[in-house]
Amino acid sequence: MRRSGFHHRQHVRQGGFRGILGKLLLAAVVVLICTVSFFFSSSMSGNAGSGYSSEANVEKLWKPAYSDGWRPSSAPRTDWPPPPSESNGYLRVRCNGGLNQQRSAICNAVLAARIMNATLVLPELDANSFWHDDSGFHGIYDVEHFIKTLRYDVRIVEKIPEVRKNGKTKKIKSHQLRPPRDAPASWYLTTALEKMKEHGAIYLTPFSHRLAEEIDNPEYQRLRCRVNYHALRFKPNIMKLSKGIVEKLRSQGHFMSIHLRFEKDMLAFAGCFDIFTPAEQQILQKYREENFAEKRLVPSERRAIGKCPLTPEEVGLVLRAMGFDNSTRIYLAAGELFGGERFMRPFRALFPRLENHSSVDSSEELVVNARGLAGSAVDYMVCLLSDIFMPTYDGPSNFANNLLGHRLYYGFRTTIRPDRKALAPIFLNREKGHVAGFEEAVRRVMLKTNFGGPHKRVSPESFYTNSWPECFCQMSTNNPADKCPPENVMEILDSQLESEAVNDLESATASNSTVSVAER
Repeated sequence: MRRSGFHHRQHVRQGGFRGILGKLLLAAVVVLICTVSFFFSSSMSGNAGSGYSSEANVEKLWKPAYSDGWRPSSAPRTDWPPPPSESNGYLRVRCNGGLNQQRSAICNAVLAARIMNATLVLPELDANSFWHDDSGFHGIYDVEHFIKTLRYDVRIVEKIPEVRKNGKTKKIKSHQLRPPRDAPASWYLTTALEKMKEHGAIYLTPFSHRLAEEIDNPEYQRLRCRVNYHALRFKPNIMKLSKGIVEKLRSQGHFMSIHLRFEKDMLAFAGCFDIFTPAEQQILQKYREENFAEKRLVPSERRAIGKCPLTPEEVGLVLRAMGFDNSTRIYLAAGELFGGERFMRPFRALFPRLENHSSVDSSEELVVNARGLAGSAVDYMVCLLSDIFMPTYDGPSNFANNLLGHRLYYGFRTTIRPDRKALAPIFLNREKGHVAGFEEAVRRVMLKTNFGGPHKRVSPESFYTNSWPECFCQMSTNNPADKCPPENVMEILDSQLESEAVNDLESATASNSTVSVAER
């Protein structure tokens, strides 16, 4: 047996003094190595779990994760002049996709307008093909709050105003452009800006993932956070419904929310067919061929490599292994589960206190006001405000990814993120009948995950999933870049905006005086 830095050869007969001494020394070294290894692994598990111990502590999980002195802050920390009175033109965008894909696109649109010194026209929200919803920006978000909150950053109008030229009123026609996917800021300062100056307005469509997420400018990233976590506020009726559901859920104590992404579109996208009946597999295969680009996948391998959403039963088994019992109240944010009740039955047997927005509030008001995108918005708010949030598939799921980022910013609220790749072989072994040590194996995997505390963003993790450290600060730090802005930062921005308005007024007055003199 080889040991690092230690070679032992026995040169004396067994039973000799030197042999006994050697064996004792060897035993001591083994004990030392095991002890160091134990404390090291315990320390690693604790660190990975954002301050939690090597044992699952349910009471701790109901509280926010360890912040290490960080607090959310998206206010500017360096010189941030208000938008000039004269812009380079108007920017229109069409945000495609579902509610949360559109949300990210709106953040990118505001940043693009700032980069180009453009006046942003209120973003258009694509009529959603999945929800059959054409609510638009006005139907989902508080427009007045949106414009007011971003007044220090960009000028926003609800529509492009008409202009008078040679005594006639004319409309500015927008020049249509298709931005490259994840376009760098330089594209907006060259190609897009050139067309804007030429035509007066540009129309970028489609506008999903059309601005690079990783931009080497912390102030630009903080602007994204101001849009996402401050300016984009749902309409009062959505906020009222969400608040009512949360109050009813919390009236009986803590509650957890789960995004159960066991739905036809995601299962088809991920190529997860093998646990379904032949008829169900045909449905998924047909949906995949009709809605997604062709890509060779081996369905029988997808679960084994952690590429599939967790089944409802697997979700329940993870929670049980972590110490949650059948009294736990769970709010489910989910569409129609594929495969029906046979997949929900084992989950409900483990956790009978399952709710959704319809079961918590069956009022006519909820039925009328929580359809389509508005219903998704209600689910979003309930998940945001829950004590614990658990996504079952946070790969390409914009709902889960945006919520993870929002909960991080909202005060490091606890999230449980199953490591599907590490859990896959454990679940497959259980299905083969190997149940001994199952819960311990699951617990060991989960204790290595992050529970919602500050952590470094590593690709492919999105900025919208984790905006640390750009949108966070510390009161006491040796790093100036991490220091919180002054308490009067809003007063400073107000003063700058007022100064800009005074300068505009003086410029306009001087211009009018010049015209009057010239006309005499």
